[in-house]
Amino acid sequence: MKKVTKYQGKKVMVLGLARSGMSAAKLLKRLGAFVTVNDLTPLQDNKDAQALQKEGITVITGHHPVELLDEGFDYMVKNPGIPYENPMVAAAMDKNIPILTEVELAYDISEALIVGITGTNGKTTVTMMLGNVLNTVNDTKGILAGNIGFPASTIAQTVTGDQTLILELSSFQLMGIKDFHPHIAAITNLFEAHLDYHHTRKAYIEAKWEIQKNMTADDYLILNIDQEEVRQLAKHTRATVISTSMKDTQATAYSDGKSLYYHDEKIMDACEIGVPGEHNIQNALTVIAIAKQLKMSNEAIKKGIHTFKGAKHRLEFVDQIDEVRYYNDSKATNALATKSALSGFDKSHLILLLGGLDRGEEGELVVSDLKGMKGVTTFGQTAQKMALLAKEANIPNVQSFETLEQALQKAKEWAQAGDNVLLSPAHASWDQYKTFEQRGDAYINAINTMKGQE
Repeated sequence: MKKVTKYQGKKVMVLGLARSGMSAAKLLKRLGAFVTVNDLTPLQDNKDAQALQKEGITVITGHHPVELLDEGFDYMVKNPGIPYENPMVAAAMDKNIPILTEVELAYDISEALIVGITGTNGKTTVTMMLGNVLNTVNDTKGILAGNIGFPASTIAQTVTGDQTLILELSSFQLMGIKDFHPHIAAITNLFEAHLDYHHTRKAYIEAKWEIQKNMTADDYLILNIDQEEVRQLAKHTRATVISTSMKDTQATAYSDGKSLYYHDEKIMDACEIGVPGEHNIQNALTVIAIAKQLKMSNEAIKKGIHTFKGAKHRLEFVDQIDEVRYYNDSKATNALATKSALSGFDKSHLILLLGGLDRGEEGELVVSDLKGMKGVTTFGQTAQKMALLAKEANIPNVQSFETLEQALQKAKEWAQAGDNVLLSPAHASWDQYKTFEQRGDAYINAINTMKGQE
């Protein structure tokens, strides 16, 4: 860990706990800051706050006392999920208190080279696939953290100069960076998402674009130029752009439909990619482009991509029961992710589970996306809405349920040998679950229960 003095003796408020807040509070104390934690959950129900209090950190819970900011804080480190309209955040902005997220702290202390990966879809897959490539050479060379589940500021304390810190970064995290400066960054794609937080597409895109704001010509920015919007953004960065494309053979890394190339040098055949779906060809191209900047050999790149079998909750093969295969794609929290998942399956042998929170986003599923499927079961807040869409698509088996488990049970009844059952909800999980991971785990547990009843 680098020796950092910028927080020593400074007053820092950590707003919101969970994993990132806990990590930030502990690290800031270690760096010599005077830390105050503010979290909405009352102390008696807040084990994290209780633990921090025992470590001597000031903890204020149960409410957000705006007057606390009159004490003169030098920084606020906020949980990424807390919106900027929050009274404490808004008051801090009025007082010109710098507002960070914990990935900024990770950058400050990391000895390792940093690769930052963001985008609307595919960032988890790219992060994990890249880690698999790096670790074909040395099983501790690629260290994963960030939005993927491990707080960046925790992992950054232990990485060394001969390792690579691969950070999956959300738009929420990127809005809070000041000096964060990855040597390599990638934007997988840009589509409308998280409008409940950002309110407009423009604000969402601007948040994603923050990843490159401190990069220079000595750094590398990997961009998917199949999107015209991204082509235009590429003109407005100081970083050296490395392009990827499924259409343009003039791109640095590209596919001709059969094989994947880097500067016209064949790296591998598309059929050798370890996870299904056309979208994973694009993901693999992004990985190839990054790995090449890290001086990885073609052999290591090919092996790492071929042996990667998918991220948890992202087109994850769960099990096979009575010759029916079950897949978990709970991370598909928008229509585009679900459309990508569907590209990897024969729809005539597919039963799809859809549903979740309706965030009112554009680009929802349409009739043509579902046509030809064997069945659709729906659940949650959008159950009726998705069932109507499936009926418009003339799918022979359509039924709505309150819960995911009920929807899965009906899918099992419809499925026959050779069929696939896919949870790819196309909606956020927050109507019934705290996270998409919790939703995916519930699906896996239900499958395990079904198998135990066989």
